[in-house]
Amino acid sequence: MNTDHFTKTALALVGMLLIVAACKHEPEIKPTSNGNGGGNPNNGEPCDTNVVYFNKDVLPILNSNCAMTGCHDAGTASEGIVLSSYSQLMNAAIVVPNNPGNSDLIDVITETRPDKVMPPPPRPKLTAAQVALLTKWINQGAKDVNCENTDCDSSNVTYANQITSIMTGYCVGCHNNSSAGGNILLTNYNEVKTAVQSKNLLCAVEHTGCSPMPKGMAKLDACKIALIKKWQKTGFNP
Repeated sequence: MNTDHFTKTALALVGMLLIVAACKHEPEIKPTSNGNGGGNPNNGEPCDTNVVYFNKDVLPILNSNCAMTGCHDAGTASEGIVLSSYSQLMNAAIVVPNNPGNSDLIDVITETRPDKVMPPPPRPKLTAAQVALLTKWINQGAKDVNCENTDCDSSNVTYANQITSIMTGYCVGCHNNSSAGGNILLTNYNEVKTAVQSKNLLCAVEHTGCSPMPKGMAKLDACKIALIKKWQKTGFNP
């Protein structure tokens, strides 16, 4: 076989391999739902303290302050807006990923005029920490990503360090002085302690016969429930 013939044969073989490679398709990966109306599955990865997660961080704020009867739940849908899930929030077109300055959600929760601010008076405004969390989530792309809490330290549970953040994130929005759902208040140490002692709070968050809470949301994760139980067991440390 002469050199020219060998070269032509080699080039022909390379060409055939390229054609085969070009015709090979990767298997289609279809988005799956994580249960909150979004398209990104919960991949079970440990939670990253630098990431804001929709189900863990954002949805509790929305459900406690916005997606409730008379406002933006499915039954009321004030102004045609429902904020009970990721897909409903994004369909409302009030969030612009990576751009909180152009997101109506941030505009209304930071508004100073009483007739424009959300939640409307007499409901309390979102805290600075809640506003910062929503802003950070939008800056991170307003993604529907989730995580798995693998670091549940219940060695020293106190109201100040663990319990108050659970109450603020999941309960206070519906159980405050201007909106005491079920005539239960959960805004301070004594109120939360009373609710736990009466067994109403644990019954609700464990979904064991009481009206399940947080309303319209998934059950609290096992870590949060364990922290509340440990707080009770160790004598309600302030």
